[in-house]
Amino acid sequence: MPDKNHDAGPNDPAPVELLRHETPPGLKRWGKMALAAAVVIAVVGIGWRWWQAHTTAVWTDDQAIPTVQIIKAETNMKGGVINLPGEVQAFTTAPIYAQVTGYVRKWYFDIGATVKKGQLLAELDTPNLVGQSEQARANLVNAQAAQRLSAATAQRFDALFAQGAISRQDKEEKDADLSAKNAAVAAAQASLYSVSSQENFRRLLAPFDGVVTSRAVDVGALVTVGNNATPLFTVSDLSRLRIYVRVPQNYAPHIRPDMTVSFMVPQYPGRTFNASLVASAGAVAAATGTVLVQFGLDNKDGTLQPGTYAEVKFPLPPGANGIQLPATALMFRDEGMQVATVDATNHVKLKTIMISRDMGAAVDIGSGITPQDRIIDNPNDALQDGDEVRIASK
Repeated sequence: MPDKNHDAGPNDPAPVELLRHETPPGLKRWGKMALAAAVVIAVVGIGWRWWQAHTTAVWTDDQAIPTVQIIKAETNMKGGVINLPGEVQAFTTAPIYAQVTGYVRKWYFDIGATVKKGQLLAELDTPNLVGQSEQARANLVNAQAAQRLSAATAQRFDALFAQGAISRQDKEEKDADLSAKNAAVAAAQASLYSVSSQENFRRLLAPFDGVVTSRAVDVGALVTVGNNATPLFTVSDLSRLRIYVRVPQNYAPHIRPDMTVSFMVPQYPGRTFNASLVASAGAVAAATGTVLVQFGLDNKDGTLQPGTYAEVKFPLPPGANGIQLPATALMFRDEGMQVATVDATNHVKLKTIMISRDMGAAVDIGSGITPQDRIIDNPNDALQDGDEVRIASK
């Protein structure tokens, strides 16, 4: 066992340095590479997160811009027609009222009967007129007698005045009395004529050739004179008919003197009739905003009946309908009916419009937009002026 107090000689082996550590070759190089890799990974991770956040923000902003579908307003350059309700009436019709009070003695024609001008329709009994007529004749006889006496007296006084037997005043009094008696005779004649004329009204006559379209009398019925009286008969000339149509005022300028229209009636489905313009009221009715127009047509075969409803096709020249849009493009706002348009910079511009005709699925626009406007179809109710939009590709 070696002595621990023994000094090491020159030939003794060197002591082992257990606490000494030497870096393996290349370790520092690998450490630097690992550190560089860690830095690169950290930078890439941070960059990736920043890029993801930036991309998300851009996507969010991009999604905030609504995508809209654009449509173009259409102008009907071929013209067309509008369907308007019409009312068919006899070209000539006459309601016949009682002109005197009395009882129906007899009537001769019922509804649907064809009559000629002057034919007797009914007769009335007028007891009151009989007494009035007798009284008028008696008054006339009395007035004529007084007039003859006054004339003879005036003639005698004229002779006496010529002889100077009476004064001028006496003569003038008799002449004035004669004038009064002459006036009384004229009044009595007029009264008798009036009563006689009323007696003629006991006979109800057809005013023209036509058809009896209504009858409101029966034997023994009392008929009276008055504003609320019901017509006893109605006679209509059905050989020619009128069609009354109320045209909206925005189409009134298209009413032409030589225009014709076609129409259909429910009792003849699929059959078309034609009528020509007869007259136009030339003024807009304030209550309806329409112009009353009258068309005429021959009906000698009696195919159509007065009072019939007709669907009239009113012709329109090219461009008369203006601009047409689908109803899906309309926006109901406090400012009125509006549409959303897109300007050149893809920003919304709301425009207030006026609808001239509503056809359900589409509307005709009277004013507010032009055919060049880009209009949003099915606009979101939240759209406001100046909002940016993206136009969907077709």
